[in-house]
Amino acid sequence: MDNRALFKLSYGVFILSSKSGESFNACITNTCMQIANDPVRIAISVLNSNLTCDYIKDSGVFSVSVLDKTCIFDTIKHFGMQSGRNVNKFEGVKMPLDLNGVPYMQWSTCAVISAKVTESIDLGTHTMFIAEVTDMKVLSDEEPLTYADYHKDVKPKPQKIDEKKKIVGWRCKICGYVYEGEKLPEDFICPLCGHSADDFEPIYE
Repeated sequence: MDNRALFKLSYGVFILSSKSGESFNACITNTCMQIANDPVRIAISVLNSNLTCDYIKDSGVFSVSVLDKTCIFDTIKHFGMQSGRNVNKFEGVKMPLDLNGVPYMQWSTCAVISAKVTESIDLGTHTMFIAEVTDMKVLSDEEPLTYADYHKDVKPKPQKIDEKKKIVGWRCKICGYVYEGEKLPEDFICPLCGHSADDFEPIYE
């Protein structure tokens, strides 16, 4: 079975924000879709290990900032490649709040959708939240950033391997999963977050 077939599915790139009490957190996700029309409902899928997932379970509300093609890698890196358990992603970052009191992006964002959870399903590595849309608005006429655009135009090219050092493993830059071994298979898929070998970095001895 060739897991790379999944890469042929169409995805967007979104900043998913939520709150717990007076605290905020956000992460990057590529899974958000409309699943019903009256009332409008959407579905998102979030890693169970993400702090944002905990916040959504606690508050039952979230916002989806639809990133556009002006988005730069530093934005993706800030919200998607570090954990809210270790850093405050909103320190020094000013964002407006939606009607549910959840922050959303105003830059590099073409639309924002706010929602309230009606149902959740534990999928093992992820939780799928089904939610009723409480507000939505268009912020710009820029084209939305797709996951394919991100890989082609935004994501930096892989760094060269230091051949003078011995590789003992590979770490997923998205979720932190560690693959033990000197060589990472080209078709390897992270069992936790589903990202490809391109998102792994070498661990040297």
